[in-house]
Amino acid sequence: MSTMTNKTSLLRFITCGSVDDGKSTLIGRLLYDTKAISTDQVHTLTQDSLLYATQGQSIDLALLVDGLQAEREQGITIDVAYRYFSTPCRSFIVADCPGHEQYTRNMVTGASVADLAIVLVDATKGILPQTCRHSTIAHLLGIRHIVLAINKMDLVDYDQTIFEAHTQAFATFAARLGIARFSAVPVSGFVGDNVMAPSSNMAWYKGPTLLGLLEAAELDLEKAKDGPTRLPVQRIARGQNGLRLVQGTICSGKLNVGDEVIIMPTSTVCKISALYTGETQSKSAKAGEAVSVALSPDIDCGRGAVIASPQSRAIVADQFEATLIWMNATPLVPGRRYLLKLATQSTPASVSSPKYKYQVETLDHLSATHLALNEIGVVVVTTSVPLLFDPYDQSKAMGGFILVDPNSHETIAAGTISHELRRSQNVHWQTTEVDSQSRSSLMKQKPLVIWFTGLSGSGKSTIASLVEKQLHQMGHFTYLLDGDNLRHGLNRDLGFTAADRVENIRRVGEVAKLMCDAGLIVLAAFISPFEAERAVVRAMMPEGRFVEVFVDAMLETVEARDSKGLYRKARAGLLPNFTGVDMPYERPTKAEIVLETDALGVAESVAQVLAYIETAQATMPIVS
Repeated sequence: MSTMTNKTSLLRFITCGSVDDGKSTLIGRLLYDTKAISTDQVHTLTQDSLLYATQGQSIDLALLVDGLQAEREQGITIDVAYRYFSTPCRSFIVADCPGHEQYTRNMVTGASVADLAIVLVDATKGILPQTCRHSTIAHLLGIRHIVLAINKMDLVDYDQTIFEAHTQAFATFAARLGIARFSAVPVSGFVGDNVMAPSSNMAWYKGPTLLGLLEAAELDLEKAKDGPTRLPVQRIARGQNGLRLVQGTICSGKLNVGDEVIIMPTSTVCKISALYTGETQSKSAKAGEAVSVALSPDIDCGRGAVIASPQSRAIVADQFEATLIWMNATPLVPGRRYLLKLATQSTPASVSSPKYKYQVETLDHLSATHLALNEIGVVVVTTSVPLLFDPYDQSKAMGGFILVDPNSHETIAAGTISHELRRSQNVHWQTTEVDSQSRSSLMKQKPLVIWFTGLSGSGKSTIASLVEKQLHQMGHFTYLLDGDNLRHGLNRDLGFTAADRVENIRRVGEVAKLMCDAGLIVLAAFISPFEAERAVVRAMMPEGRFVEVFVDAMLETVEARDSKGLYRKARAGLLPNFTGVDMPYERPTKAEIVLETDALGVAESVAQVLAYIETAQATMPIVS
């Protein structure tokens, strides 16, 4: 059996399309015909084929790929299955992507590293919605080589007109999608027609076989070698004699000893004084190679920086437009903070309401307020710190990103950057002559944000108001931000959906930050039901300035205190999106103060908060 180690090039490709188009069978045929399976595997395959009896007495080649027990029992592909094979011309890694819509995220995983996509179409069915969805995702993820494999031609008597009709239908869709060209081949994965050898059953087809197309496809890595120099810094290590080495994988371009480079985002210029690939000292390295480089002078840079050519710098911006593929059952909440990861960079980021989402079968632009599972839309992304990137159509590595839920650490979306927004380049921070230290010194107090959170009726506003009164009598400068009060003015345009609540807290956080910078002790009383948004406000403040007060009361207690009748209305369905009834409340896990107001009186609660503030005033520096 051939091995991959003696091949000069490696092609990564995926098979995708709708359910039962024959993807697994086609891959099995490639593995079988290229002798990529051993005699023992053939014997096992024969036994399994009789056990699962999907092809009568014939060998079921799909079982070579469908490794999960659930897949074999159901006759479908659930997870992405990777297989390896080779020919005298090239080595291959193939990912068999699941066809069911609920497993679209698995398809995205496979497509993100592929050079080529085989889009399968069942000749008996034609172009289906999932065919369009997978083609759209493959195109958005930058796969330049598309092979349309019209499969199961043996079931339509190898009819040329059927092949041509399906090819034309796909060509119409591909043109709208922006796919400039693709290759179409009629095949039968079950019989083997046009897979490895030309089919005598389709003498009318004069093009290359499927394997011929795979062997001839250009690799993305070859194109990347001619691109601008990009080395995302992964880590810093120490070499022999204490030599400081910057390590990472070159994602485009090349590096040579003696090259002048720039360290972004600081724009520091230096030279490559030494270069290692593995343990071997080299004079040069190219895209795809993991390297360790020594810089002269020895510049201080760390993970997230990018080494680039001074003549072709990466874009630096904190706002950009991107296409987003949403891969989580919980819909996108515009304004909510997620963790964005691009190359070796990681930063909090928020996503706007979609400009539009795609109707994947027609590519029409549909209005949207959010993105649900498997939906694709165009959004504006804002990052907490400027991001280094290139447009995705120029560099997959520097233009593709993922979004991660900061609480569950689950990957929830994949995105591709189209361009930066110029407004992010034209808005600059204006320095002032009077700083935060001067203001807090004048007031002779240390600014704080005391954030009261809890269910409606827990006592937040009552306690916050009395705390402010006591602080005022003690000579402190304060301001109380109350949820209901701000909805009469600043936030009067917001409702009570999850997205509106996120935006409500974002605005309040920005106001509280400014007031804290002004030197005040700010008391904010808001239900603020989501842990992620409270964490965002905490992150806005200097270290130690944010104090979370969890006003904890059982639902039965707050409903009994329901002087406004809000819970009764919510229970009756007259007040939708009410926290505690049909909207969740996420209990704080790291609150500085917890007031259990089921048993703790108002006076005791106020005294506990005041004691914390006075301790903070006595021990905290005026400014950080």
